[in-house]
Amino acid sequence: MLPISQQTLDENIKKLGVASEDKISIRETVRLANMLEKASGEKFIRFEMGVPGLKPPQIAIEAEHEANLKGLGAIYPPVNGIDELKIEASKFAKNFININVPPECCLPATGSMQGCFAAFMVANRTDAKKGKTLFIDPGFPVNKAQLRALGMEYYSFDVYNYRGQKLESKLEEFLSCGDVSTILYSSPNNPSWINFTDEELQIIARMANKYNVIVLEDLAYFGMDLRRDISTPGQPPYNPSVANYTDKYIILLSGSKSFSYAGQRISVMMISPAVFNSNYPDLLKYFGNANFGHAMIFDALYTLSTGTTHSVQCGFAAILRACNNGEYNFVNDIREYAKRAKFLKEQFLNNGFSIVYELDGQEPIGDGFYFTVKYPGLTGTQLIKKLLRYGISSIGLNICGSEHTDGLRICVSQLSEDLFPVIKERLEKFHNGN
Repeated sequence: MLPISQQTLDENIKKLGVASEDKISIRETVRLANMLEKASGEKFIRFEMGVPGLKPPQIAIEAEHEANLKGLGAIYPPVNGIDELKIEASKFAKNFININVPPECCLPATGSMQGCFAAFMVANRTDAKKGKTLFIDPGFPVNKAQLRALGMEYYSFDVYNYRGQKLESKLEEFLSCGDVSTILYSSPNNPSWINFTDEELQIIARMANKYNVIVLEDLAYFGMDLRRDISTPGQPPYNPSVANYTDKYIILLSGSKSFSYAGQRISVMMISPAVFNSNYPDLLKYFGNANFGHAMIFDALYTLSTGTTHSVQCGFAAILRACNNGEYNFVNDIREYAKRAKFLKEQFLNNGFSIVYELDGQEPIGDGFYFTVKYPGLTGTQLIKKLLRYGISSIGLNICGSEHTDGLRICVSQLSEDLFPVIKERLEKFHNGN
């Protein structure tokens, strides 16, 4: 007897009211799993939602508490960020990426999602002849929803078959159209956990320089490719970045995953000085100033939220300061995700699954926050529905811009060690058809 009957599953999918079972979003999947838990009384193994599974750093909690005791909760924060955060973000860029980004070019946003939205608002309007974003997929589907909300268009392609030197000709194919303003990707990647190699980052930079395109580098999982330890400030190896090869970039450094600070909604946009200080006359159609940095601060970020929460800026500044001073090794904390991924991969592989995105160059992908799986003979939608009957929830790669419509994203963050025997048993039953 399976934990979830076919009838219960079908009834709750109908209640969910989605237009297509093939296009169920992440949040809809969460809701469906919640409904099935309630209907069956069976606790689900949750792989669908990329939420941190670790406690936030105590140093941030104390810094926020102190800020609130000082009464900062009653004071609007500066839209361009408090000095402490801007200074520490600038130092962090040098210490952990080995790039020079002045404090004035480091701007807080209410999470990288808001940072991306603001970047689209400004960067995609710098040239009236352009305006499109090129997504190097697979990627976070909500970024495309942001562009739709802004009335902007985009191109995308699945990078699976275009790694290494093949990436250059594929980028050329899109950028040569002459209508692309920005390129967006994440590395480590959500959902595949691939990481661009130095060769690939140089290719992206070379193409951005050739076609005058701004690269939006989403480092939501900063330092979480644990195959290299970047945790010692000011010493190599550094976190890989396109910023080492071009001055046309905006880096999005998120507090959510690497620093377990997701609930506070904080990120820093590290904008290349060459971009920040440039004047783009076409911005005047939308904003009060042609200067990129001015438009970003006083037209984009100001209209979105009038600044990022005051106390949270203090908390994130405390985290970055501790990292810069060598007092807090954030990488040590996030090694827990690699431990969970290693165990989970073994369980999936032992039970007939295979990894979809499995290589960076010639090297197997690392163990981290996500990985991708498929099962022979099943489409992604069929696999999702079958796993739901075993009390396992996940999302399909098809909603992430992947051509591998038979694949699923597995997020390890909500799998605590006490659930290891449960997932082992359920996957064995799934594979054996029990």
